[in-house]
Amino acid sequence: MNNNDIFKKLRVALQLRDDQIVEILELVDFRISKGEVGNFFRNEDHEKFVSCGDQVLRNFLNGLVIHLRGTKEEPKVPSEVIAGHKKNDEAAAKSTFKATAKAPAKGVRPNKTVSKDPSSKRPAKNFSNKKREPGPVERVKYTIKKK
Repeated sequence: MNNNDIFKKLRVALQLRDDQIVEILELVDFRISKGEVGNFFRNEDHEKFVSCGDQVLRNFLNGLVIHLRGTKEEPKVPSEVIAGHKKNDEAAAKSTFKATAKAPAKGVRPNKTVSKDPSSKRPAKNFSNKKREPGPVERVKYTIKKK
């Protein structure tokens, strides 16, 4: 197991985003960009993969101690800090994926407006094996005349 694997497992276990990792590293005065942090988490066969050095992992772990426990003057409860990570992730997901209205392309009719009232939803389709009535296209009989 190499430093990259350890770094990945800590990131997943603590539910950290790249910008949070950058902030943790800044707690110990170690400056690194968000893009450089992302390169540590790539596959080994990717062209921009970077091997995580001992210095980066060491500084991350030292910063993580300060991030989770706080300082002597301002102690923190680690479980509350980790719970805050989850809340921040949910808030970020809601703010990033808001639906935006797009102008319809030329020659395309705009979609009908959809109400957000749950009672106005269409009923679920019934996929039972009942016979259904043939549609108008299926009722047409074609005859091919031979010469």
